[in-house]
Amino acid sequence: MRLTLALMLFAAPALAQDRIASHCIALASAEPQVVPVALQDGLEPDSVLIRYIDHASFAIVTPDGTVAVTDYTGYTGTQDLVPDVVTMNNAHSTHWTASPDPRIPHVLKGWGEGGVAADHRLDLGSMLVRNVPTDTRGPFGEGARKDGNSIFIFETAGLCIGHLGHLHQIPSDEQYAAIGRLDVVMVPVDGGYTMRMVDMAGVVRRFRSSVVIPMHWFSKASLQAFLTEMSAEFTIVETGGAQIALSLDDLPSVPTVMVLEPAFIDLP
Repeated sequence: MRLTLALMLFAAPALAQDRIASHCIALASAEPQVVPVALQDGLEPDSVLIRYIDHASFAIVTPDGTVAVTDYTGYTGTQDLVPDVVTMNNAHSTHWTASPDPRIPHVLKGWGEGGVAADHRLDLGSMLVRNVPTDTRGPFGEGARKDGNSIFIFETAGLCIGHLGHLHQIPSDEQYAAIGRLDVVMVPVDGGYTMRMVDMAGVVRRFRSSVVIPMHWFSKASLQAFLTEMSAEFTIVETGGAQIALSLDDLPSVPTVMVLEPAFIDLP
């Protein structure tokens, strides 16, 4: 079962669709029309739904019913949701599981194994998932683990959506180039478990994304510190909800931080 009641997006059976080519270099110029929607209400053909589930986990849903879940921990809520693809990073147990649901067709690990960096490029038709490895610190901040994290990029509905994972380093110029344009970026704002707030803010500024979604905050204090840091250059929108629908045509015309409130996908 791909989607259950809480993720019933369509009144008619979903049809396979070709992915709209991503425009990862150009900024959209339309006025902001980012409207929170209910998962069961359906999506416009060229839109994508982003649902903040918990901590660093998001559901990314396309109109044809393709579902990706980031930093998958094995639990998304009481609904029997089986994503098409999940991504994981193993810096902490809140970002992965050793026992993913065996029904999930594609489980993408973001860390290297056997001295070889993770290298993913998964084409699901309406969604392309790829990664750029980054280094992580060792336990208690000691040492460095090469290629221990991945920035995952989801290309769908003409959008490039990036999830920074458990980012411990400022990306190099080569890594920025490999990532490319990010229209939407999910960024950890804990202020220390990943990176210092000032460094993470610099990464966000470098990406120049139209929509920034804070994640990985352990208290409202760290979230507010990030919002304060970005408020001079970014519009701050407190959505009051867990999800938004976006399309290439209705991206904000000025960089915008969209604050989502995490919520598991539960039975009604």
